[in-house]
Amino acid sequence: MPVKCGLCDKSAILKRPKTGDALCKECFYFAFEEEIHKTIIDAKLFSRGEKVAIGASGGKDSTVLAYVLKVLNERYDYGLDLFLLSVDEGITGYRDDSLETVKRNQQQYSLPLKIVSYEELYGWTMDAIVKQVGLKNNCTFCGVFRRQALDRGAMLLNVNKIVTGHNADDIAETVIMNVLRGDIARLRRCTAITTGMEGTLPRCKPFKYTYEKEIVMYAYFKKLDYFSTECIYSPLAFRGHARTYIKDLEAIRPSSIIDIIHSGESLSIKKDVKMPTQGLCTRCQYISSHPVCKACVLLEGLNKGLPKLGIGKPHKIRKQAAEEESRKATQSQIDSVEGVHNHDNPSDSNIQGACKSCNCTKATLVDGLETKKMEGQIESNKTRTSILTNSTTKDIDF
Repeated sequence: MPVKCGLCDKSAILKRPKTGDALCKECFYFAFEEEIHKTIIDAKLFSRGEKVAIGASGGKDSTVLAYVLKVLNERYDYGLDLFLLSVDEGITGYRDDSLETVKRNQQQYSLPLKIVSYEELYGWTMDAIVKQVGLKNNCTFCGVFRRQALDRGAMLLNVNKIVTGHNADDIAETVIMNVLRGDIARLRRCTAITTGMEGTLPRCKPFKYTYEKEIVMYAYFKKLDYFSTECIYSPLAFRGHARTYIKDLEAIRPSSIIDIIHSGESLSIKKDVKMPTQGLCTRCQYISSHPVCKACVLLEGLNKGLPKLGIGKPHKIRKQAAEEESRKATQSQIDSVEGVHNHDNPSDSNIQGACKSCNCTKATLVDGLETKKMEGQIESNKTRTSILTNSTTKDIDF
């Protein structure tokens, strides 16, 4: 016997993953859209007359977000001026195809589109970055650069806010990731529906309580045009492990996703725990909790041929960079006085004496380096002699 829709007398064609309710298509559309409308109203995400940029990647989340926001804006007269904003990371065979979907969405929804690229902003594409860093930490670069690229694109559009398609599954995954990392600062703000209030461009997540499966169902039944291929560089991303864990929990208990989000919302930080304070990057003036923002540190590492400079604990990499800079500076000083004497002429048999008599810079630098080498050799010989002496004494005692 066909199951009846829980809201009308029609036959149900689906079971909502979030609530378990059996619904027909029309009732599912209405329930889906109304829940998002309630989230927007309860959180007071928008004000009339605001310009809002929708982060559009061409995937299911951003495509459904653009469609639903356009529908709700017209149905409830939000009075918003909507734009599509896309970031071209420079991933051949992935982003170029998804941007074609975004361009079709622009025509379908009659919304203005702005595309910014990593290459024009940073001088690098993700393809070039992956060649340097490999597939292990590439998502760190992409995530940091994309967040800043969205802000820079939004500034070009002169909008008031950015909305992204982060759904309930994404937020639950982020909570788990921050717990595993012990990242208190991010754990505190990752469940907020609006972030970046301390800056000039707040970011909103209207899909905060919307399940990923329901977004897919909505896009499928509405026959929306979206790009469904996964990023070719993401298989080894740390988020993938959190996603697998969340999916396993959802299979056992569908409410686990919302429960994790509510748990994250309820977490409180002790008063004596020092939290990072937001400021501005001294290089690019982008908001940062450090004197130099993460994007500038990563970009510096790439430009210097030290891609691991901004990943994990960079003290060893920074030490190597400092030593390299010191070596180059010393070599530069030596080269700058190359013409004082013909030091490289093998026929000059009294090079060292001539330099010492005139006390030229090159001789001083070379003498200093030679002295350090000699001191190192002396210390090495002392250590070797001590080891041999102790060894001989033990053999005699034995």
